[in-house]
Amino acid sequence: MSLAVIPQAAPGLRFARYRTEIDEAIARVIAGGHYILGPAVETFETAFSAWLGIEHCIGVSSGTDALSLALRALGVGPGDEVITTSLTAAGTGLAILHCGAEPVFVDVHPTTRCIDPLAVEAAIGPRTAAILPVHLFGQAANMPALMEIAARHGLAVVEDCAQAHGTTIDGRKVGTFGNAAAFSFYPTKNLGAIGDGGAIVTNDPALAAKVRALRCYGWQDAERISASAGFNARLDELQAAVLLVLLPHVEEGNRERRTLAAEYRRNLDSCGAGLPDDDAGAVYHQFAVACEQREALARYLLTQESIHTTVHFFPALHEQPVFLRAGQARLPVTEKLSRQLLSLPIQPEVAAPCISRLTDAVKRGMDRCRKS
Repeated sequence: MSLAVIPQAAPGLRFARYRTEIDEAIARVIAGGHYILGPAVETFETAFSAWLGIEHCIGVSSGTDALSLALRALGVGPGDEVITTSLTAAGTGLAILHCGAEPVFVDVHPTTRCIDPLAVEAAIGPRTAAILPVHLFGQAANMPALMEIAARHGLAVVEDCAQAHGTTIDGRKVGTFGNAAAFSFYPTKNLGAIGDGGAIVTNDPALAAKVRALRCYGWQDAERISASAGFNARLDELQAAVLLVLLPHVEEGNRERRTLAAEYRRNLDSCGAGLPDDDAGAVYHQFAVACEQREALARYLLTQESIHTTVHFFPALHEQPVFLRAGQARLPVTEKLSRQLLSLPIQPEVAAPCISRLTDAVKRGMDRCRKS
């Protein structure tokens, strides 16, 4: 008898969980006749900023656009350098390139897998304009240390919170530490839309005003006169309406993810896989284990256990063609992790009904890898 297939992620199952509310929200948008930058976007911006505990939220078209617009609004441009991590999605580095600036990749901390503050400080030079930490897999970067470094050197900080909706440091949500922060609402995120979407948050009203203009052709007022070289990078009403339905359920989903992560950790603690840091503030957008024989483990799980996994992020950005840079130092921790990390199913609608099957299968796979 064949096993039922377990996907690595299935956002459609989350939408099905709240389908009635989502259908009603979409119907209201269609009936209202206002589809771009209307009441749903405004309401979501207010609700999301209140949830985070921050003053301003500006809905935009994607997490990548959120990063790029935040950097531009802070004055980052040609000739500048932005220090960031290479163990992240391409959007992080591309947002820097889209500003005409140059990403400077530094290594990550082996436990948190997020940018290492000591490596950041060592990389600061005369052209450094900003630090762009990524809260990888829902784990927080060391923001207190990074903010202290930024303050001493007069640098801006933009947090990449694309994978960290609700992640906290001592009870304070990430996204509220830097000059600005960028969120993605890609469908697989802990708070995901039914298409692309993103947001920039900040406590700086002048910065928020710049971002609002940049996302919509550089318009400064209702007369629609472009005063700056803006973009068409707006969050649309349908996505905002869906996000408004799902926002009240994020904390519940994060608790479910923490419970699943605890089950993984309890059952896999002695199997030989490298487990993510046990941090009470993490929200486990992904549960990535480190395995020296990653390809063999992934192949076993798929072919023998009907379990899908995903590799994030290989190769690391500094090894990809668009980011190749003369003189780039080796990043040994990043390079090791990028070759070992394997993301297991953690989305509650996918993993909760079968967590015992998942953990047992991983243990069998790790045992097979050790014996091969």
